[in-house]
Amino acid sequence: MQKTILITGGAGFIGAHVIKRFVQSYPDYLIVNLDKLTYAGNLENVKDVENAPNYQFEKGDITGLDYIRDLFKKYAFDAVIHLAAESHVDRSISNPLLFAHTNVIGTLTLLQVAKENWSNHLDGKLFYHVSTDEVYGSLENEDEFFLETTPYDPRSPYSASKASSDHFVRAYYNTYNLPIVISNCSNNYGAYQFPEKLIPLFINNIIHQKPLPVYGEGLNVRDWLYVEDHASAIDVIFHRGKVGETYNIGGFNEWKNIDLIKLLCKLMDDKLSRPTGTSAQLITYVKDRAGHDLRYAIDATKLNQELGWQPSLQFEEGLSKTIDWYLENKEWLANVTSGEYQKYYEKQYALNERA
Repeated sequence: MQKTILITGGAGFIGAHVIKRFVQSYPDYLIVNLDKLTYAGNLENVKDVENAPNYQFEKGDITGLDYIRDLFKKYAFDAVIHLAAESHVDRSISNPLLFAHTNVIGTLTLLQVAKENWSNHLDGKLFYHVSTDEVYGSLENEDEFFLETTPYDPRSPYSASKASSDHFVRAYYNTYNLPIVISNCSNNYGAYQFPEKLIPLFINNIIHQKPLPVYGEGLNVRDWLYVEDHASAIDVIFHRGKVGETYNIGGFNEWKNIDLIKLLCKLMDDKLSRPTGTSAQLITYVKDRAGHDLRYAIDATKLNQELGWQPSLQFEEGLSKTIDWYLENKEWLANVTSGEYQKYYEKQYALNERA
């Protein structure tokens, strides 16, 4: 194999798309998928490539120092693409210690072991850290955008944990010359997203005619990025990005939450052959979340001009494709919502450990 790449969090939403892209596009790379299989990790997400000769799955925890050291000895990784993270803001508000442990200590553990293994031969090595636009805080003016040079101003335990991990990645570059690159992305949407996030949650609720809880007045603005476009951007940055640099990845696609939800309702009514306005009646306004950032907006000009990347889909097309996927994969959605997939993996790995 030309390269051996560790991709963390590869059974999760974004990670699964990255895994499949790299396994299918680079048959001379050995792709090792490391995932703890928490509630957000599901091997059904990578079933398309599970038998590929250049793919290997490892179940494990990125915070286990000895485990990560053993994994590096086993595979002699040339690169790490680090996506594993706790990522749901509401969960971070209720359990900030978990987010600090996974996102900060987990990243630091990977950095330390990469440094130990690569310190004498850094050529061809890369630690690629995938982060979020939420580290930049909130934009108040409509003409402002997050740049790679925007000062950090995290507002939630989730974004604070990601900001901290970003700082550690840069510290290892500046202190130890570890070759790194960082990307900060906007909100992703697409197939295989766990239905605690807005779009799949509301698709599932509309299917079952359950309330659609909208924070505040729904005026918060987000830039939406189709997950397959995010995976293509990671591919481009991994292969052609400049070591030590940060690249913002955005969809050039801002929507107020309430406008997105109304569009989603209209598309769902059409696809489910329900009278127009049926799904919109499910909208329910709830108390706003603590520390809820008003607006995120990514300026991805650097990525576009230096590396030639741009989104492939307009939002309405991407949203329509996303809805179609969930409607065609109701069994996946039901298993994820019920937690049945977790019971299966717990049983399977318990059996493997006894064998």
